Amino acid sequence: MYTTSSLFLHTLAQVGITHAFVNWGSDHPALLEDLERQRVDHGDTVVEIITCPNEMAALSAAQAFVQVTNTPAAVIVHVDVGTQALAGAVHNASRGKVPILVFAGASPSTVEGELKGSRNEWIHWMQDIPDQPAIVRQYMRFTAQINAPENVPHLVRRALQIATSEPKGPVYLWARREVLEKEIDESLFNAPASFYRWPSIEPSGLSPSAVNVIGDALAHANNPLIITSYIGRNPAAVAALEMLSRLMAIPIFVTCPSATNVSLSHPFFVGVSFLAPGTHTPLLSTADVILVIDAEVPWIPMNKNNQGNFERPSDEARIFVIDSGDPLKENIGMEHVAGVAELVCCASADVMLYQLLNSGRTGAATGFYTRSKNIQAKHDAFIADMRNAETLTSEPNVPYLPSRIFGALRTAVENKVPHPASTLYLNETISNYPLSWSHLHPDTPAGMLSSGGSSLGWALGAGVGAVLGGVNARKGAGKVGYELVVSVVGDGTFLFGVPSSAFWMARRYETPFLTIVLNNGGWKSPKLSMMGVYPEGYGSKATGNQLTVGFGPAMPDYVGIAVAATGGWAWGKRIAAGDPLEETMAEAVRIVVEERRCAIVECVLESI
Repeated sequence: MYTTSSLFLHTLAQVGITHAFVNWGSDHPALLEDLERQRVDHGDTVVEIITCPNEMAALSAAQAFVQVTNTPAAVIVHVDVGTQALAGAVHNASRGKVPILVFAGASPSTVEGELKGSRNEWIHWMQDIPDQPAIVRQYMRFTAQINAPENVPHLVRRALQIATSEPKGPVYLWARREVLEKEIDESLFNAPASFYRWPSIEPSGLSPSAVNVIGDALAHANNPLIITSYIGRNPAAVAALEMLSRLMAIPIFVTCPSATNVSLSHPFFVGVSFLAPGTHTPLLSTADVILVIDAEVPWIPMNKNNQGNFERPSDEARIFVIDSGDPLKENIGMEHVAGVAELVCCASADVMLYQLLNSGRTGAATGFYTRSKNIQAKHDAFIADMRNAETLTSEPNVPYLPSRIFGALRTAVENKVPHPASTLYLNETISNYPLSWSHLHPDTPAGMLSSGGSSLGWALGAGVGAVLGGVNARKGAGKVGYELVVSVVGDGTFLFGVPSSAFWMARRYETPFLTIVLNNGGWKSPKLSMMGVYPEGYGSKATGNQLTVGFGPAMPDYVGIAVAATGGWAWGKRIAAGDPLEETMAEAVRIVVEERRCAIVECVLESI
């Protein structure tokens, strides 16, 4: 016997989805039944099922899996409540432009047993809401209801065609239980060849006139500047970006990154900022040509530096905005950069960069040699300042500084896993983002990721998904998966990440990763936000606990949570002032790489 659910699972496999991250419920009897039929008949399921005790952990794991493999995954949740429980992970998948197919069942609509799957549990009344997809519609690229088995192959393919076309993102399908239970003829499995097309939109380039205008502007610029945030999501674009920068002596500055956009050793990479006042590059205000490529927020107009000057381009600067799918940021209520640009272009970064490289203008850059020398000096100073900060020693009984912790972690990783392609960092350090994205910045593309959004709790579930994705996509120097995945989080982020579920998943599916918890005693970011508006207000002198953003006085046992969730499988240690930092980092890395167990290191920072 086959059902609509059989066809749905079969179609997922046909379109190349290999993993489904699931949280089952009363709407899924036919799915569970067909999966067991597959095991009995074939010894395995057509799609690998990853059981996830929490929906946000499920979607976070799926997101990292897709970020690593660059192929879609599925997430299956339970009616309206499971859809709601996806929580902020929906925001992250949408803002991160990650193609994921989310599927949810829905309460049956029949109550008298008219159809197989009719209501037979009291929750079927509680969970029947007027517009279930409205819960997530504004974050989805496409939503649709499956009303009959006959169009399952069409709907799944259309959803994925949209999900994998720029601007990429999640899609949501749903079906009532009677539809999922409907028995079907085996002939529906034999879809005609035309069903297999449904291609994604091909990457596009700049118009010839835009190539001429931007190429001429860069060739004759005295102080050009490139700003990006997520060009690294397109691996083909990174080499082209670095080449254009070298050939035309253009500095690259990264704002609010969510991917590794440029190699750390690139001589014209001049820094990273999350746009706190006083942290943007001074090159911004002196630039005469600015190329903004795949950037969410390249500058904040009202912010000032330490001298009281605005950190924004001059009125005379020529600004060109290029984005792979959404240059006007149409899904953001208010946006400012496109309003001051000379040109706004929708083009794939790799295509447009090679257009500029092949335009015949790269050898005619004004002031090339002098500018090259000056930019190289800025890059060298950027690296030297970081490395010096990593060697600073604290006074006795004073917690380690984040820069020292990052230096110890990086050294331990490089000593144990010398090939950079075999390590992946997952970064969700929030108030320590600027430091972590600098000190841990890999010297290889695709070496560090974040969620791309601002809803906290991604990195722990992402650790599971990244390890699975690394094996699936044959990452690492040995092409068998990453040797080491490192999730770096704050203490607040750790708790947002539903650690009991995430670490249970890691144990269940043997996906070991290293977790570094930066424990500053609570949520530092809300306090920083308050200080940005009331720098000398009442709250400026208050402790975190007094402001109700602290977790004291009874702090959670972060290591204990991970160890308990894995039944004692995970290893962990807490580092406070004076404890052996370098030795502990080295042992934690060894545990993951050699023993293939999760390790967690809690690093106590100065309390907020």
